[in-house]
Amino acid sequence: MFENCIRGRVQAGPYPSPMKVILASASPRRTELLNQVGIPHEVLPSRCEEKITSRIPEEVVKELSAQKAEEVFERYAKEHTEERFLVIGADTVVSCQGKILGKPKDEEEAFRMLSVLQGNWHEVYTGVTLIKHKVDGSSEEKTFAECSRVQMYPIGEEEIRDYIATGEPMDKAGSYGIQGCFAVHIRGIQGDYSNIVGLPVARIYQELKTFL
Repeated sequence: MFENCIRGRVQAGPYPSPMKVILASASPRRTELLNQVGIPHEVLPSRCEEKITSRIPEEVVKELSAQKAEEVFERYAKEHTEERFLVIGADTVVSCQGKILGKPKDEEEAFRMLSVLQGNWHEVYTGVTLIKHKVDGSSEEKTFAECSRVQMYPIGEEEIRDYIATGEPMDKAGSYGIQGCFAVHIRGIQGDYSNIVGLPVARIYQELKTFL
C-alpha cells in the first residue's frame, strides 16, 4: 500500500511515463532506504567539491545536500533536456558537544569520535535537496533538514577498538552505523530512525506530496 502510494507520487501528472528519480549519492544505505519504501531510482554520485560556509549543523547539511544535488542535476540535464526527472541529494553529519563530526579520516579519528559520543546524547542531521526537471526545461528546488537524537551506553576503550577493527565506521558520519553491529551500544533515540541511517524517507515522502 505504502509502496503504491510512493510510486503514485513519483508518477503523478498527465505524462505517459513515470518521473525518473536520481539519487546523487553512492551510499548503499540511502539506496536501501529508497528501495525499502518503493521508490525506484538510479544512482549518480555527485562529483562536486564540497564547500562549507556555516558551522551550524542544520545549515551545513542543507548546504552540502544542495551542492550535491545541483551538480548532478546540471550534469544529467545536459543530456536529458526534455525528460521529467527528480534529483535527490543528501548529506549527514553528527553533532556532539558543539562539534560537527563527519566521516573519520582514519582509525584514530574514529576512536576519538566514538570516545566523545559514548555515554552521551548527540544529534544526527541529514539535509535533503530535491530538484525536479520539467518537460519545458524549467526546474524547481527544495531543501530541508531533519534532526534525530541518539543516546549511547558507556563504551569501553577495548570495545571501541574492536568495533573499529570491523571497518564498519570508516564511511559513516560520527564513525558508527546504527543499523550495523554497533546497535548493541544504542540506548535510545528520539526522532526518525531512517534519518540516523542516512535518509529521512518519511519526511521525503511528505515533501514529495506537495513538491511533485
